[in-house]
Amino acid sequence: MSTIIEVNNVSKTFGKNGNLNHVLNGASLKVDEGEFVSLMGASGSGKSTLLYLIGGLDRKFEGNISLCGKDIGSMKDKELSDLRLKNMGFVFQFYNLVMNLNVEDNILLPQTINGRKKSDLKKELDEILEITGLTEKRKSMPAMLSGGQQQRVAVARAVLGNPKIILADEPTGNLDSESTKEIMELFKRLNQEKGLTFLQVTHSEKCAGYGTRTVILDSGKTIG
Repeated sequence: MSTIIEVNNVSKTFGKNGNLNHVLNGASLKVDEGEFVSLMGASGSGKSTLLYLIGGLDRKFEGNISLCGKDIGSMKDKELSDLRLKNMGFVFQFYNLVMNLNVEDNILLPQTINGRKKSDLKKELDEILEITGLTEKRKSMPAMLSGGQQQRVAVARAVLGNPKIILADEPTGNLDSESTKEIMELFKRLNQEKGLTFLQVTHSEKCAGYGTRTVILDSGKTIG
């Protein structure tokens, strides 16, 4: 298998002058294509910070991060934006849905912003609605959905366009136990059936157990 995410000796510091907080201190990580990796650690250990750096959402760091064989540190903003749009999907703890758009329009939004036509996405949209169990809810507004259903919309939005990598930051943090189980089983299915690579940040050992491997972040460094 080829390495799709590679983090080498990455450090990240917040603050200025004498008030510095070294969140990451030489963290390294490799994720192969098709893996489902869970990133765990104590609260404030830098798990989400590392995920955001990998996703290119924060570009200020020391060290090297490569995605799909490309060094993101040397990329211009437009290059990184294109790489992210074509190869990455994001799922956050908060669903970040547009409340005045229905389910299918929320799912389609990133792709239509990128210039793709709804008609060209119909088959793919129908498939992801079926996989996520949202076919009957496709015309519903977010306010009519449960938290678990809203998160499934967010997952469908991340997966539409067939990205290679899904980055998930505490994706079940706002969900009850039943909805948590549904989301994690959905991740596992997408990993196994579609071959998507997952890197999730979680505080839950149970959620981490759905993955193929767990990496611990401790004292700014990765273990495992």
